[in-house]
Amino acid sequence: MDTRLLDVLFRSEKRKNMLLLLQNGPLETAELLKNLNTNRQALLPQIKILENSYLVIHYEDSYELTSIGKLIVSKMKPLLGTVDILDTDIDYWGKRNMDFCPPFLLERIHELSSCSIVKPSLVNLYEINKDFIEMCSTSKDLYFIFTFTHPDIPPLISQFIESDMNIHIIITNELYQKLREEHSERVKRFIDSGRVRYYLYQSDIKLFSFALNDDCIILRLLTEDGSYDYKQAVCCNPHAIKWGKELFDHYLKDSTLISEI
Repeated sequence: MDTRLLDVLFRSEKRKNMLLLLQNGPLETAELLKNLNTNRQALLPQIKILENSYLVIHYEDSYELTSIGKLIVSKMKPLLGTVDILDTDIDYWGKRNMDFCPPFLLERIHELSSCSIVKPSLVNLYEINKDFIEMCSTSKDLYFIFTFTHPDIPPLISQFIESDMNIHIIITNELYQKLREEHSERVKRFIDSGRVRYYLYQSDIKLFSFALNDDCIILRLLTEDGSYDYKQAVCCNPHAIKWGKELFDHYLKDSTLISEI
């Protein structure tokens, strides 16, 4: 793709948005004008540029993507989605260690759309995300990856068990040893309930924590130097939920079920 074609794609919001609209199939001029919130006089010159670049073709009063247009737009959407995610807080994403994420999911990071970066206030710095916990009340299965212990977690797990939720928790070897030494009886009660499954992941996960319910995913990522600054990436949309479940499954496949502690 040369510079001229890049200019065609990205130097005009109208052209870019028209291409994205046509990805779903042909549209008549009236529909394009309505969706783009513009008039015929403003849109026709942009359509001419797209036609001259062999991206769009028209039949009577209907426009659709050419084969080249379909090929390019299929690559545009993930790119624009990725840019939108990073634009929410480029300083946050730019300073995170992204090695926790397998390549096949990193390529699909655009699926974390509508993702917000939350920095807890000083008084809430050490608290579990209350909005996430409230959303858990309507979930049947909860998924967590923990590299640490928190005093609020055991009471929450007990609460989830009483609500007949299934809790799936992946822990690191370091955390496993700590639980064995300091909290073995409590963990045993959780396991014996039949509602909680712990899994041991022996290798380095390279993130602080992960939480997933039916409505939201929360990522607490490490910085490039391996530290943690309490910021959270909160993503609440169906594509993010699917992405998060695949991330959990990625670590689960190399984890061992803990049947006793």
